[in-house]
Amino acid sequence: MDFVKMGEQAKEAARMLNRLGSEEKNRGLAAAAEALLAHKMQILEANQKDVAHAREAGMKESLVDRLQLNEKRIAAMADGLLQVAALEDPVGEVISMKKRPNGLCIGKKRVPLGVVGIIYESRPNVTADAFGLCFKTGNAVILKGGSDAICSNKAIVQVIQDALRGEEIPAECIQLVTDTDRSAALKMMRMDRYIDVLIPRGGAGLIRAVVENASIPVIETGTGNCHIYVDETADYEMALNIISNAKTQRTGVCNACESLVVHSAIADDFLKKLAAHLAEKKVEMRGDARAMAADASIVAASEDDWGTEYLDLILSVKVVDSIGEAIDHINRYNTGHSEAIITKDYANAQRFLDEIDAAAVYVNASTRFTDGNEFGFGAEIGISTQKLHARGPMGLEALTSTKYIIYGNGQVREM
Repeated sequence: MDFVKMGEQAKEAARMLNRLGSEEKNRGLAAAAEALLAHKMQILEANQKDVAHAREAGMKESLVDRLQLNEKRIAAMADGLLQVAALEDPVGEVISMKKRPNGLCIGKKRVPLGVVGIIYESRPNVTADAFGLCFKTGNAVILKGGSDAICSNKAIVQVIQDALRGEEIPAECIQLVTDTDRSAALKMMRMDRYIDVLIPRGGAGLIRAVVENASIPVIETGTGNCHIYVDETADYEMALNIISNAKTQRTGVCNACESLVVHSAIADDFLKKLAAHLAEKKVEMRGDARAMAADASIVAASEDDWGTEYLDLILSVKVVDSIGEAIDHINRYNTGHSEAIITKDYANAQRFLDEIDAAAVYVNASTRFTDGNEFGFGAEIGISTQKLHARGPMGLEALTSTKYIIYGNGQVREM
């Protein structure tokens, strides 16, 4: 592939996007949403090829689920674009303006980042989500999806590009790296002349590779070793429902619960009930000695289990004697994504919120809500687990930078 040409086209598209107003961008998003629905059979046919190849290669079903599209998921992709169109455009917002003693008025306003690069795995819905958020914020986007979703991603990008052309908007606002060789990803990571920020979405291996090899500033979207802590005052029925939802609704997603921590005062009784509850869902529980003593179905956990993002029907279980011990365990092994406590104790809930180091911390709710759409962002570009610039689900504001704007009336500096 000609990466230089791709980069130059993206830069030019970003400059042209910067001239569009909110109404024009919203019209482009609406056209793209309509096109996704109109060409859903074309997209589904391409996706079926990817799914067939994945199964032939032995991909586990929880990961096939992330790859697979259906009419409902395509409708959700289109709806996500319309939701983004309905959101307030952050670009151009003046977020401060102060007058200095010398008469200068110094303000700060939101501006696009420029060209955003995204390297991601499996989920083809990311292709549409990434386009929508980048387009609304005036950013061109260069995408590098996984080889397992190449047919789906080509089809989605083609449909969106055709829709943009119909609105006389540069199709190069969205471009796809179609070379599936790993060397192509490395070349993209070095496009610092053209790409302003790089966002990896995927497993720990992908994220580590991007962080270690990129010459472009990177926003890390981390893996999700998400915990739920069941406090000694927890409502059992609530806890069973939340854990079941967080673990089994979709196992191959980063906000699924992978690790459970239970207070020793309720461990024997609660874990028996949980084991019976999760057995119906075919969840394997791996626990420490005290967890194993609570129910014969719980098998021994290794040290590696405490820090593993399974993306499968497996759950690690740790028994602790206090909320302090629970917090220490979670902060040691978590990935900074999403953590939850189930409790009736207000003080314990507040302590958990204050002391857990993660992008999203819940009281009496499933970790599955850590999602741009659920947070009201329309979609998300990823879930950042770092602490600079953006953290948590990344919506529109996370895809903007700022610049200072200064108004004067002839001032010159004398010293």
